[in-house]
Amino acid sequence: MTNKDELEKELLEQVYHENCPGCKVDRQKRMHTGLPVKELIFIWIVVLCVALPISSLFPFLYFMIKDFNIAEKEEDISYYAGFVGSAYMIGRALTSVFWGVVADKYGRKPVILLGTSTVVIFNTLFGFSVNYWMAIATRFLLGFLNGLLGPIKAYACELFPEEHQALGLSAISTSWGIGLIIGPALGGYLAQPAEKFPSLVSSDSLFGRFPYLLPCLCISIFAFFVTIAAFWLPETLHFHKKDELESASYDTEEKSNKEKESTLGSLLKNWPLMSSIIVYCVFSLHDMAYSEIFSLWAVSPKSLGGLNYTTEDVGTVLSVTGAGLLTFQFTLYPIMERIFGPIVVARIAGVLSIPLLTSYPFIAMLSGFALSLTLNCASIAKNVLSVSIITGTFMLQNKAVDQHQRGAANGIAMTMQSICKAIGPACGGALLSWAQQRQKAAFLPGNVFSYTAFGDQMIFFILNIIEAIGIILTFKPFLITHHY
Repeated sequence: MTNKDELEKELLEQVYHENCPGCKVDRQKRMHTGLPVKELIFIWIVVLCVALPISSLFPFLYFMIKDFNIAEKEEDISYYAGFVGSAYMIGRALTSVFWGVVADKYGRKPVILLGTSTVVIFNTLFGFSVNYWMAIATRFLLGFLNGLLGPIKAYACELFPEEHQALGLSAISTSWGIGLIIGPALGGYLAQPAEKFPSLVSSDSLFGRFPYLLPCLCISIFAFFVTIAAFWLPETLHFHKKDELESASYDTEEKSNKEKESTLGSLLKNWPLMSSIIVYCVFSLHDMAYSEIFSLWAVSPKSLGGLNYTTEDVGTVLSVTGAGLLTFQFTLYPIMERIFGPIVVARIAGVLSIPLLTSYPFIAMLSGFALSLTLNCASIAKNVLSVSIITGTFMLQNKAVDQHQRGAANGIAMTMQSICKAIGPACGGALLSWAQQRQKAAFLPGNVFSYTAFGDQMIFFILNIIEAIGIILTFKPFLITHHY
Protein backbone atom coordinates (compact mmCIF):
# COMPACT_ATOMS: atom_id res chain seq x y z
CA MET A 1 0.00 0.00 0.00
CA THR A 2 1.42 3.41 -1.01
CA ASN A 3 1.64 6.45 1.25
CA LYS A 4 -1.18 8.06 -0.71
CA ASP A 5 -3.43 5.03 -0.16
CA GLU A 6 -2.60 5.03 3.55
CA LEU A 7 -3.46 8.73 3.79
CA GLU A 8 -6.79 8.23 2.02
CA LYS A 9 -7.62 5.31 4.32
CA GLU A 10 -6.76 7.44 7.38
CA LEU A 11 -9.00 10.25 6.14
CA LEU A 12 -11.89 7.86 5.64
CA GLU A 13 -11.50 6.59 9.18
CA GLN A 14 -11.66 10.08 10.68
CA VAL A 15 -15.00 11.50 11.78
CA TYR A 16 -15.66 14.31 9.32
CA HIS A 17 -18.59 16.74 9.33
CA GLU A 18 -19.24 18.36 5.98
CA ASN A 19 -20.40 21.75 7.29
CA CYS A 20 -17.86 22.08 10.09
CA PRO A 21 -15.04 24.60 9.36
CA GLY A 22 -12.76 22.97 11.94
CA CYS A 23 -13.13 19.58 10.24
CA LYS A 24 -12.27 21.13 6.88
CA VAL A 25 -9.07 22.60 8.32
CA ASP A 26 -8.16 19.27 9.95
CA ARG A 27 -8.73 17.45 6.67
CA GLN A 28 -6.60 19.95 4.78
CA LYS A 29 -3.78 19.62 7.34
CA ARG A 30 -3.69 15.84 6.82
CA MET A 31 -3.65 16.15 3.05
CA HIS A 32 -0.98 18.86 2.82
CA THR A 33 2.07 17.89 4.83
CA GLY A 34 4.52 20.49 3.49
CA LEU A 35 5.58 23.77 5.09
CA PRO A 36 2.45 25.99 5.43
CA VAL A 37 4.01 29.15 3.97
CA LYS A 38 0.71 30.87 3.12
CA GLU A 39 -0.67 30.31 6.62
CA LEU A 40 2.56 31.60 8.17
CA ILE A 41 2.31 34.80 6.14
CA PHE A 42 -1.35 35.27 7.17
CA ILE A 43 -0.54 34.88 10.85
CA TRP A 44 2.52 37.12 10.59
CA ILE A 45 0.61 39.99 8.93
CA VAL A 46 -2.39 39.85 11.29
CA VAL A 47 -0.18 39.95 14.39
CA LEU A 48 1.93 42.76 12.88
CA CYS A 49 -1.25 44.78 12.28
CA VAL A 50 -2.16 44.60 15.98
CA ALA A 51 1.39 45.12 17.27
CA LEU A 52 2.15 48.29 15.28
CA PRO A 53 -0.12 50.74 17.17
CA ILE A 54 0.94 49.55 20.65
CA SER A 55 4.27 51.38 20.70
CA SER A 56 4.06 53.61 17.61
CA LEU A 57 3.21 56.58 19.86
CA PHE A 58 6.34 56.41 22.03
CA PRO A 59 8.65 58.57 19.82
CA PHE A 60 6.14 61.44 19.61
CA LEU A 61 4.30 60.97 22.93
CA TYR A 62 6.61 63.43 24.71
CA PHE A 63 5.74 66.17 22.18
CA MET A 64 2.04 65.26 22.14
CA ILE A 65 1.77 65.64 25.91
CA LYS A 66 3.72 68.89 25.66
CA ASP A 67 1.21 70.18 23.07
CA PHE A 68 -1.70 69.31 25.36
CA ASN A 69 -0.29 71.76 27.95
CA ILE A 70 -1.28 69.49 30.83
CA ALA A 71 2.18 69.30 32.42
CA GLU A 72 3.11 72.32 34.54
CA LYS A 73 6.86 71.63 34.25
CA GLU A 74 8.89 69.98 31.52
CA GLU A 75 10.06 67.36 34.01
CA ASP A 76 6.43 66.26 34.48
CA ILE A 77 5.81 65.41 30.82
CA SER A 78 7.11 61.85 31.16
CA TYR A 79 4.77 61.31 34.14
CA TYR A 80 1.66 62.12 32.10
CA ALA A 81 2.99 60.26 29.07
CA GLY A 82 3.19 57.06 31.11
CA PHE A 83 -0.58 56.92 31.66
CA VAL A 84 -1.32 57.33 27.95
CA GLY A 85 1.14 54.55 27.22
CA SER A 86 -0.47 52.21 29.77
CA ALA A 87 -4.13 52.93 28.84
CA TYR A 88 -4.05 50.35 26.04
CA MET A 89 -2.79 47.60 28.35
CA ILE A 90 -5.31 48.44 31.06
CA GLY A 91 -8.13 48.05 28.54
CA ARG A 92 -6.69 44.78 27.26
CA ALA A 93 -6.25 43.39 30.78
CA LEU A 94 -9.94 43.90 31.53
CA THR A 95 -11.22 41.91 28.55
CA SER A 96 -8.58 39.32 27.56
CA VAL A 97 -10.34 36.40 29.28
CA PHE A 98 -13.72 37.55 27.90
CA TRP A 99 -12.45 37.59 24.30
CA GLY A 100 -10.88 34.18 24.88
CA VAL A 101 -14.28 32.81 25.94
CA VAL A 102 -15.94 34.45 22.91
CA ALA A 103 -13.33 32.86 20.64
CA ASP A 104 -13.96 29.44 22.19
CA LYS A 105 -17.72 29.76 21.76
CA TYR A 106 -18.21 31.65 18.49
CA GLY A 107 -14.92 31.06 16.69
CA ARG A 108 -11.43 32.53 16.31
CA LYS A 109 -12.20 34.41 13.11
CA PRO A 110 -14.82 36.87 14.53
CA VAL A 111 -12.40 37.91 17.29
CA ILE A 112 -9.60 38.36 14.75
CA LEU A 113 -11.80 40.52 12.53
CA LEU A 114 -12.96 42.62 15.48
CA GLY A 115 -9.36 43.12 16.60
CA THR A 116 -8.11 44.38 13.25
CA SER A 117 -11.23 46.57 12.81
CA THR A 118 -10.61 48.13 16.23
CA VAL A 119 -7.15 49.23 15.06
CA VAL A 120 -8.70 50.92 12.01
CA ILE A 121 -11.17 52.94 14.09
CA PHE A 122 -9.55 53.82 17.40
CA ASN A 123 -5.96 54.18 16.23
CA THR A 124 -7.20 56.78 13.74
CA LEU A 125 -9.18 58.57 16.44
CA PHE A 126 -6.07 58.65 18.63
CA GLY A 127 -4.30 60.58 15.85
CA PHE A 128 -7.13 63.13 15.99
CA SER A 129 -6.78 63.62 19.77
CA VAL A 130 -7.16 67.25 20.77
CA ASN A 131 -6.61 66.83 24.49
CA TYR A 132 -5.08 64.51 27.07
CA TRP A 133 -8.30 62.72 28.02
CA MET A 134 -9.27 61.97 24.43
CA ALA A 135 -5.85 60.39 23.94
CA ILE A 136 -6.31 58.20 27.02
CA ALA A 137 -9.88 57.21 26.08
CA THR A 138 -9.04 56.17 22.51
CA ARG A 139 -6.01 54.17 23.64
CA PHE A 140 -8.09 52.46 26.34
CA LEU A 141 -10.81 51.47 23.87
CA LEU A 142 -8.17 50.27 21.41
CA GLY A 143 -7.04 47.75 24.02
CA PHE A 144 -10.49 47.04 25.49
CA LEU A 145 -11.98 45.89 22.17
CA ASN A 146 -8.88 44.17 20.85
CA GLY A 147 -8.75 40.60 22.14
CA LEU A 148 -6.91 39.14 19.19
CA LEU A 149 -3.53 38.13 20.57
CA GLY A 150 -4.72 35.40 22.96
CA PRO A 151 -7.02 33.58 20.50
CA ILE A 152 -4.54 33.82 17.63
CA LYS A 153 -2.06 31.73 19.61
CA ALA A 154 -4.66 28.96 19.84
CA TYR A 155 -5.55 29.64 16.19
CA ALA A 156 -1.93 29.06 15.11
CA CYS A 157 -1.85 25.72 16.96
CA GLU A 158 -5.08 24.65 15.25
CA LEU A 159 -4.16 25.93 11.80
CA PHE A 160 -0.75 24.25 11.55
CA PRO A 161 0.05 20.52 11.60
CA GLU A 162 1.63 19.34 14.83
CA GLU A 163 5.13 19.28 13.38
CA HIS A 164 4.85 22.97 12.42
CA GLN A 165 3.07 24.31 15.52
CA ALA A 166 6.31 25.53 17.09
CA LEU A 167 7.04 27.45 13.88
CA GLY A 168 3.59 29.04 14.02
CA LEU A 169 4.04 30.14 17.63
CA SER A 170 7.51 31.47 16.83
CA ALA A 171 6.04 33.45 13.91
CA ILE A 172 3.64 35.16 16.33
CA SER A 173 6.35 36.21 18.78
CA THR A 174 8.66 37.32 15.96
CA SER A 175 5.96 39.38 14.26
CA TRP A 176 5.02 40.89 17.62
CA GLY A 177 8.62 41.88 18.31
CA ILE A 178 9.09 43.34 14.83
CA GLY A 179 5.83 45.29 15.20
CA LEU A 180 7.03 46.83 18.46
CA ILE A 181 10.10 48.07 16.55
CA ILE A 182 8.54 49.14 13.23
CA GLY A 183 5.67 50.92 15.03
CA PRO A 184 7.92 53.43 16.84
CA ALA A 185 9.98 53.83 13.67
CA LEU A 186 6.85 54.89 11.76
CA GLY A 187 5.83 57.16 14.63
CA GLY A 188 9.26 58.76 14.66
CA TYR A 189 9.45 59.35 10.90
CA LEU A 190 5.90 60.46 10.20
CA ALA A 191 4.93 62.53 13.26
CA GLN A 192 4.97 66.34 12.93
CA PRO A 193 5.21 66.28 9.10
CA ALA A 194 4.63 70.04 8.80
CA GLU A 195 7.85 70.68 10.73
CA LYS A 196 9.89 68.01 8.92
CA PHE A 197 8.55 68.52 5.41
CA PRO A 198 7.32 72.13 5.22
CA SER A 199 7.49 72.11 1.42
CA LEU A 200 5.09 69.16 1.26
CA VAL A 201 2.83 69.70 4.29
CA SER A 202 1.62 73.14 5.32
CA SER A 203 0.81 74.06 8.91
CA ASP A 204 -2.81 74.78 7.88
CA SER A 205 -3.37 71.35 6.31
CA LEU A 206 -4.99 68.35 8.02
CA PHE A 207 -1.64 66.87 9.01
CA GLY A 208 -0.41 70.28 10.09
CA ARG A 209 -3.35 70.78 12.45
CA PHE A 210 -3.10 67.19 13.71
CA PRO A 211 0.68 66.62 13.75
CA TYR A 212 0.42 63.04 15.06
CA LEU A 213 -2.29 61.80 12.70
CA LEU A 214 -0.10 60.67 9.78
CA PRO A 215 1.64 57.71 11.49
CA CYS A 216 -1.65 56.59 13.06
CA LEU A 217 -3.46 56.85 9.72
CA CYS A 218 -0.81 54.85 7.87
CA ILE A 219 -1.10 52.02 10.40
CA SER A 220 -4.91 52.20 10.25
CA ILE A 221 -4.89 51.96 6.44
CA PHE A 222 -2.67 48.89 6.68
CA ALA A 223 -5.07 47.45 9.28
CA PHE A 224 -8.01 48.13 6.94
CA PHE A 225 -6.50 46.00 4.17
CA VAL A 226 -5.60 43.29 6.68
CA THR A 227 -9.23 43.28 7.87
CA ILE A 228 -10.47 42.81 4.31
CA ALA A 229 -7.98 39.99 3.72
CA ALA A 230 -8.91 38.34 7.05
CA PHE A 231 -12.40 37.56 5.69
CA TRP A 232 -10.72 34.78 3.70
CA LEU A 233 -9.05 33.24 6.75
CA PRO A 234 -10.37 29.77 7.56
CA GLU A 235 -12.20 29.17 10.83
CA THR A 236 -10.56 26.45 12.94
CA LEU A 237 -13.18 25.98 15.67
CA HIS A 238 -15.38 22.89 15.38
CA PHE A 239 -19.15 23.42 15.15
CA HIS A 240 -21.06 20.12 15.40
CA LYS A 241 -24.77 19.71 15.85
CA LYS A 242 -25.75 16.96 18.27
CA ASP A 243 -27.50 14.91 15.59
CA GLU A 244 -24.38 14.98 13.44
CA LEU A 245 -22.23 13.14 15.99
CA GLU A 246 -21.68 9.74 14.50
CA SER A 247 -20.52 7.80 17.50
CA ALA A 248 -21.02 7.77 21.23
CA SER A 249 -17.27 7.63 21.74
CA TYR A 250 -16.75 10.84 19.79
CA ASP A 251 -19.52 12.51 21.79
CA THR A 252 -17.91 11.41 25.05
CA GLU A 253 -14.50 12.64 23.94
CA GLU A 254 -15.82 16.06 22.92
CA LYS A 255 -17.75 16.40 26.19
CA SER A 256 -14.61 15.50 28.12
CA ASN A 257 -12.63 18.13 26.22
CA LYS A 258 -15.24 20.80 26.94
CA GLU A 259 -15.15 19.94 30.62
CA LYS A 260 -11.37 20.25 30.60
CA GLU A 261 -11.61 23.61 28.86
CA SER A 262 -14.08 24.89 31.43
CA THR A 263 -11.97 23.94 34.44
CA LEU A 264 -10.06 27.17 34.93
CA GLY A 265 -8.93 25.92 38.31
CA SER A 266 -6.95 23.07 36.72
CA LEU A 267 -4.97 25.59 34.68
CA LEU A 268 -4.28 27.73 37.73
CA LYS A 269 -2.93 24.63 39.48
CA ASN A 270 -0.70 23.80 36.50
CA TRP A 271 2.59 25.10 37.89
CA PRO A 272 4.65 24.60 34.70
CA LEU A 273 2.11 26.85 32.98
CA MET A 274 1.74 29.43 35.73
CA SER A 275 5.49 29.66 36.43
CA SER A 276 6.24 30.21 32.74
CA ILE A 277 3.49 32.88 32.56
CA ILE A 278 4.91 34.69 35.60
CA VAL A 279 8.44 34.68 34.14
CA TYR A 280 6.98 35.86 30.81
CA CYS A 281 5.15 38.69 32.58
CA VAL A 282 8.23 39.90 34.48
CA PHE A 283 10.24 40.20 31.28
CA SER A 284 7.25 41.74 29.46
CA LEU A 285 6.96 44.42 32.16
CA HIS A 286 10.66 45.16 31.75
CA ASP A 287 10.45 45.35 27.94
CA MET A 288 7.37 47.59 27.87
CA ALA A 289 8.92 49.97 30.40
CA TYR A 290 12.16 50.00 28.42
CA SER A 291 10.35 50.75 25.13
CA GLU A 292 8.70 53.85 26.54
CA ILE A 293 11.72 54.98 28.57
CA PHE A 294 14.06 54.66 25.59
CA SER A 295 11.96 56.94 23.37
CA LEU A 296 11.22 59.47 26.15
CA TRP A 297 14.90 59.53 27.17
CA ALA A 298 16.07 59.97 23.59
CA VAL A 299 13.87 63.02 22.91
CA SER A 300 14.42 64.62 26.34
CA PRO A 301 16.68 67.70 26.34
CA LYS A 302 20.37 67.41 27.23
CA SER A 303 19.74 69.50 30.33
CA LEU A 304 17.58 66.66 31.68
CA GLY A 305 20.07 63.97 30.74
CA GLY A 306 18.45 63.01 27.43
CA LEU A 307 19.88 62.91 23.92
CA ASN A 308 17.84 65.83 22.53
CA TYR A 309 16.85 63.65 19.56
CA THR A 310 13.99 64.48 17.21
CA THR A 311 11.22 61.99 16.49
CA GLU A 312 12.91 61.36 13.13
CA ASP A 313 16.20 60.51 14.87
CA VAL A 314 14.38 58.01 17.10
CA GLY A 315 12.68 56.54 14.04
CA THR A 316 16.04 56.03 12.35
CA VAL A 317 17.46 54.20 15.36
CA LEU A 318 14.40 51.95 15.62
CA SER A 319 14.41 51.22 11.86
CA VAL A 320 17.99 50.01 12.06
CA THR A 321 17.06 48.02 15.16
CA GLY A 322 14.12 46.39 13.38
CA ALA A 323 16.29 45.30 10.46
CA GLY A 324 18.86 43.82 12.84
CA LEU A 325 16.19 42.06 14.88
CA LEU A 326 14.52 40.54 11.82
CA THR A 327 17.85 39.22 10.56
CA PHE A 328 18.69 37.70 13.93
CA GLN A 329 15.31 36.02 14.45
CA PHE A 330 15.39 34.17 11.13
CA THR A 331 19.08 33.24 11.15
CA LEU A 332 20.85 32.97 14.51
CA TYR A 333 18.01 32.41 17.01
CA PRO A 334 16.78 29.06 15.58
CA ILE A 335 20.35 27.74 15.70
CA MET A 336 20.89 28.94 19.27
CA GLU A 337 17.54 27.52 20.38
CA ARG A 338 18.39 24.09 18.93
CA ILE A 339 21.82 24.05 20.57
CA PHE A 340 21.03 25.46 24.02
CA GLY A 341 17.25 25.25 24.39
CA PRO A 342 14.90 28.19 25.10
CA ILE A 343 15.61 28.46 28.84
CA VAL A 344 19.40 28.66 28.54
CA VAL A 345 19.10 31.18 25.69
CA ALA A 346 16.75 33.30 27.84
CA ARG A 347 19.18 33.19 30.79
CA ILE A 348 22.17 34.16 28.67
CA ALA A 349 20.21 37.01 27.07
CA GLY A 350 19.05 38.25 30.48
CA VAL A 351 22.55 38.25 31.95
CA LEU A 352 23.97 40.14 28.95
CA SER A 353 21.16 42.72 29.14
CA ILE A 354 22.26 43.97 32.57
CA PRO A 355 25.72 45.39 31.65
CA LEU A 356 24.26 46.65 28.38
CA LEU A 357 21.58 48.71 30.17
CA THR A 358 24.16 49.93 32.68
CA SER A 359 26.07 51.50 29.79
CA TYR A 360 23.12 53.62 28.60
CA PRO A 361 23.75 56.61 30.92
CA PHE A 362 27.30 56.83 29.61
CA ILE A 363 26.19 56.64 25.98
CA ALA A 364 24.57 60.04 26.55
CA MET A 365 28.02 61.48 27.17
CA LEU A 366 28.91 60.89 23.51
CA SER A 367 28.04 63.10 20.58
CA GLY A 368 28.02 63.11 16.80
CA PHE A 369 28.87 59.93 14.90
CA ALA A 370 30.15 58.15 18.02
CA LEU A 371 26.77 58.62 19.72
CA SER A 372 24.82 57.48 16.65
CA LEU A 373 26.94 54.35 16.09
CA THR A 374 27.01 53.32 19.74
CA LEU A 375 23.29 53.93 20.28
CA ASN A 376 22.31 51.92 17.20
CA CYS A 377 24.51 48.99 18.24
CA ALA A 378 23.16 49.11 21.81
CA SER A 379 19.54 49.29 20.63
CA ILE A 380 19.97 46.32 18.27
CA ALA A 381 21.67 44.27 20.99
CA LYS A 382 19.03 45.12 23.63
CA ASN A 383 16.09 44.22 21.41
CA VAL A 384 17.74 41.04 20.15
CA LEU A 385 18.26 39.94 23.74
CA SER A 386 14.70 40.88 24.73
CA VAL A 387 13.06 38.97 21.88
CA SER A 388 15.25 35.94 22.62
CA ILE A 389 13.93 35.92 26.19
CA ILE A 390 10.29 36.47 25.23
CA THR A 391 10.34 33.83 22.48
CA GLY A 392 11.83 31.27 24.86
CA THR A 393 9.33 31.88 27.66
CA PHE A 394 6.47 32.01 25.15
CA MET A 395 7.41 28.55 23.86
CA LEU A 396 7.49 27.18 27.42
CA GLN A 397 4.05 28.61 28.13
CA ASN A 398 2.45 26.88 25.15
CA LYS A 399 4.25 23.58 25.77
CA ALA A 400 2.92 23.45 29.34
CA VAL A 401 -0.66 22.64 28.28
CA ASP A 402 -2.41 20.38 25.80
CA GLN A 403 -3.82 21.87 22.63
CA HIS A 404 -7.43 21.87 23.83
CA GLN A 405 -6.46 24.05 26.82
CA ARG A 406 -4.41 26.67 24.98
CA GLY A 407 -7.30 29.06 24.45
CA ALA A 408 -8.02 29.39 28.16
CA ALA A 409 -4.32 29.31 29.05
CA ASN A 410 -3.59 32.16 26.66
CA GLY A 411 -6.49 34.13 28.13
CA ILE A 412 -4.91 33.87 31.58
CA ALA A 413 -1.50 34.78 30.16
CA MET A 414 -2.84 37.82 28.29
CA THR A 415 -4.65 39.14 31.37
CA MET A 416 -1.56 38.86 33.57
CA GLN A 417 0.74 40.14 30.84
CA SER A 418 -1.51 43.14 30.10
CA ILE A 419 -1.53 44.11 33.78
CA CYS A 420 2.29 44.02 33.84
CA LYS A 421 2.52 45.92 30.55
CA ALA A 422 0.13 48.55 31.91
CA ILE A 423 2.34 48.96 34.96
CA GLY A 424 5.45 49.25 32.76
CA PRO A 425 4.71 52.52 30.89
CA ALA A 426 2.91 54.17 33.82
CA CYS A 427 5.71 53.47 36.29
CA GLY A 428 8.39 53.94 33.66
CA GLY A 429 7.16 57.42 32.75
CA ALA A 430 6.74 58.41 36.40
CA LEU A 431 10.20 57.08 37.32
CA LEU A 432 11.83 58.84 34.38
CA SER A 433 10.16 62.11 35.37
CA TRP A 434 11.38 61.61 38.95
CA ALA A 435 14.88 60.69 37.79
CA GLN A 436 15.13 63.85 35.68
CA GLN A 437 14.44 65.89 38.79
CA ARG A 438 17.38 64.36 40.69
CA GLN A 439 20.26 65.32 38.42
CA LYS A 440 22.63 65.98 41.34
CA ALA A 441 21.50 63.33 43.80
CA ALA A 442 24.09 61.57 45.95
CA PHE A 443 23.08 58.01 44.88
CA LEU A 444 23.40 57.20 41.17
CA PRO A 445 23.66 60.89 40.28
CA GLY A 446 24.00 62.50 36.91
CA ASN A 447 27.05 64.59 37.68
CA VAL A 448 29.64 61.91 38.41
CA PHE A 449 31.59 62.88 35.32
CA SER A 450 29.75 65.98 34.16
CA TYR A 451 26.34 67.58 34.56
CA THR A 452 25.26 66.35 31.14
CA ALA A 453 26.38 62.77 31.77
CA PHE A 454 22.75 61.60 31.99
CA GLY A 455 20.89 62.11 35.17
CA ASP A 456 18.72 59.03 34.81
CA GLN A 457 21.10 56.33 36.04
CA MET A 458 18.48 55.34 38.61
CA ILE A 459 15.90 54.42 35.97
CA PHE A 460 18.27 51.96 34.28
CA PHE A 461 19.29 50.63 37.68
CA ILE A 462 15.62 49.80 38.39
CA LEU A 463 15.22 48.18 34.96
CA ASN A 464 18.22 45.99 35.75
CA ILE A 465 16.67 44.92 39.06
CA ILE A 466 13.55 43.74 37.20
CA GLU A 467 15.73 41.92 34.67
CA ALA A 468 17.68 40.21 37.46
CA ILE A 469 14.45 39.07 39.14
CA GLY A 470 13.33 37.56 35.83
CA ILE A 471 16.63 35.69 35.44
CA ILE A 472 16.39 34.25 38.95
CA LEU A 473 12.86 33.03 38.27
CA THR A 474 14.05 30.94 35.29
CA PHE A 475 15.73 28.51 37.68
CA LYS A 476 14.25 25.66 39.69
CA PRO A 477 12.39 25.29 41.96
CA PHE A 478 10.37 28.25 40.64
CA LEU A 479 10.28 27.42 36.92
CA ILE A 480 9.26 23.82 36.30
CA THR A 481 9.08 22.40 32.77
CA HIS A 482 8.11 19.04 31.40
CA HIS A 483 9.54 19.37 27.94
CA TYR A 484 12.97 20.92 28.32
